[in-house]
Amino acid sequence: MTQETFLANFGLVGLRLIEKYNLNRREFAECLGLAATEVPEVGARLPASIVDAGFSKAMSLIPETAFALRAAECWHPSLLGTLGYAWLSSGSLRTALERMQRFIHIVAESAQLLCVDTTEGLQVEYETGRGNTPLGHTIADFGLSLVVAMCRANLGDTLNLKSVCLKRPTPGDIAPYEQFFACKLTFGATKDCFVIPWAVADLRLPTASRELASIFDDILVGELARTPGADLGSRCRSFILQNITSGEPTKDRLAEAMAMSCRTLERKLAEQGMSYRCILDKARHELALRYLDDAGKSAIEITFLLGFSEQSAFTRAFKRWHGLSPTQYRDLTRGAGRPIEGAN
Repeated sequence: MTQETFLANFGLVGLRLIEKYNLNRREFAECLGLAATEVPEVGARLPASIVDAGFSKAMSLIPETAFALRAAECWHPSLLGTLGYAWLSSGSLRTALERMQRFIHIVAESAQLLCVDTTEGLQVEYETGRGNTPLGHTIADFGLSLVVAMCRANLGDTLNLKSVCLKRPTPGDIAPYEQFFACKLTFGATKDCFVIPWAVADLRLPTASRELASIFDDILVGELARTPGADLGSRCRSFILQNITSGEPTKDRLAEAMAMSCRTLERKLAEQGMSYRCILDKARHELALRYLDDAGKSAIEITFLLGFSEQSAFTRAFKRWHGLSPTQYRDLTRGAGRPIEGAN
């Protein structure tokens, strides 16, 4: 069984964090078997067991329950590698968060980020993979503080959250949480999440770059497929995205690329609740939204970039996705002045 891993650069965030509490960085790192001063190679990964050991040790040494919130003071976009730069080039906080949702396994294989529209706004749920435990609560503080800090880096300190829910029981001192999140707080919740108002989530960001976002996404697809714990669905999606411009990748080609027979591919995908046709459809949908945001690309050009043999097939697929033709959808989203979700 493949050992769960995480992006090694995040170890640097943790070491910077413990220094803020006057702990010896070198001694702390050596206890975990890490080099305190060595900068990890690009893309280097470490066993997730080191993360758990590091958080557990920090929890035993630091008396403040909310200490992990200060991770927001220790990060930089470069620590996320390609994903950090893709985040900065995103068109809106919504597209940035949805990008993080798609590629978060590059950072930590057990983590999950889920973006859902609610009556309050865009809800962003973070699942640590560590359950409703003291360790899970601390890792949730760490992760949520980083995601909120990333949002503030894009939008500025004017970002106002609607609400925050945390699984952890109400701590003895809630002031650090009130100061950091500056919104309605609920402790003892069923999930760790925060909500951003729609108007803020869909606001066009000053750092947006469609061209850069597209380039970074292509790189991220490859990185995700190479992640040690990448599932079959991620590897299939990567192959389809990399080959679709040459025409619809057939199931036979996909099976060959995955080094298995078509029947085995179908069975293994079914075990994960997926299918070849479903993965192909979702990949086309994602690319269609990205291409439609580029005014320089015509519907005919997009048709062939998506591997369709004729424009009518693309139009039928898009109407199935959105109830509108590609042209109608492009006109509507541009007229509303709102960036196309998932496009950049």
